[in-house]
Amino acid sequence: MNKLPLKHRFDIPANMIYLDGNSLGPLPRGVPERVQRMLTAEWGHHLIKGWNVDQWMAQPQRVGDQIARLIGASEGSISVGDTLSVKIFQALSAALKMRPDRNVLLSDHGNFPTDLYMAEGLIRQIDKAYELRLVSPEDVASSITSDVAVVMLTHVDYRTGRLHDMQSMTDAAHSKGAVMLWDLAHSAGAVPVDLQSCNAEMAAGCTYKYLNGGPGAPAFIYARPDLVADMEPALSGWLGHDEPFAFELNYRPAPDIERMRIGTPPVIQLAALEEALSVWDDVSMHDIRKASIDLCDLFISEVEAHCPELSLVSPRDGSQRGSQVSFAYEHGFAAMQALIAHNVIGDFRAPDIMRFGFTPLYIDETDVRAAVAILSDILSKRLWDKPEFHKRGRVT
Repeated sequence: MNKLPLKHRFDIPANMIYLDGNSLGPLPRGVPERVQRMLTAEWGHHLIKGWNVDQWMAQPQRVGDQIARLIGASEGSISVGDTLSVKIFQALSAALKMRPDRNVLLSDHGNFPTDLYMAEGLIRQIDKAYELRLVSPEDVASSITSDVAVVMLTHVDYRTGRLHDMQSMTDAAHSKGAVMLWDLAHSAGAVPVDLQSCNAEMAAGCTYKYLNGGPGAPAFIYARPDLVADMEPALSGWLGHDEPFAFELNYRPAPDIERMRIGTPPVIQLAALEEALSVWDDVSMHDIRKASIDLCDLFISEVEAHCPELSLVSPRDGSQRGSQVSFAYEHGFAAMQALIAHNVIGDFRAPDIMRFGFTPLYIDETDVRAAVAILSDILSKRLWDKPEFHKRGRVT
């Protein structure tokens, strides 16, 4: 296994400390060359022959198998394509149909908004007496009642980094007869996940965060292999058909994870992602997790020692959080903009959270200490209190 960090594998601007891989991963060095090869040697020279010659049609499953290794899934159980919002809609619809005699979709207040929005939209489309029930993260297990069809949770809370216990939560859902659906957007490539062992029915996640697939990189969907043949995809697209090139007039889903495909694979984006995932070929998730906890613990102790204005909102216990640390600060937005202007990149989440992601692939202890020193200087000198740091763009 490679020793961490692997900074030489990434194209990060000089003198930048990048603590935002939990939102958008940096560019792996091999990606531009791979994309260029796809554009010129494959698309440019082969044109439509590329679907067979370059095996573009097989990319969703081929890349899915690369992701499977990182989240404890079996080969052939993951398909890649579309966006996370679409995959959540797709998984949630299939999960509800697995429990037709129940009418509650249970989630928590820490779930990412798009998951809840997609649930609301699906319920409106179904036009039945379904209920989206939201509870506190701590109360999910005790709130799984006999009318709950699906428990839908984001494994790592995007604001605080709070980590659900995947095994115990899945067991709790199953003990009450509910289907378990996990959103792994902040987990894949950040924390060890074992979908086979936990026995969850479905999962989905994005690839542009810790997996470094690039902005807009396609999402993935997982379906438990022993159940997938009976799942009913609501979005019955052409490429989810058992024989798409038979051009039958009626939909007949593929017998495996390919039934969760919808439309044409985004070949250029998949080429970038496939190359980006090669970074993980000789990396252990166990080593990643240990290094991540150490970096986060160091960051917390350094911030609390040098930036007393900030209040920790992430779990202090590393085993209970993902690979991020969040602090609350009254002037958090402006302070983060000042920090970014000083080449330390984190991000802000309303109403007052400064969020920092720690990716051991390219972050080390020296980066952590240097980042806190810059943050301390910004706070002590009130460098954040300038008009340009209070101006908000569309993305925070």
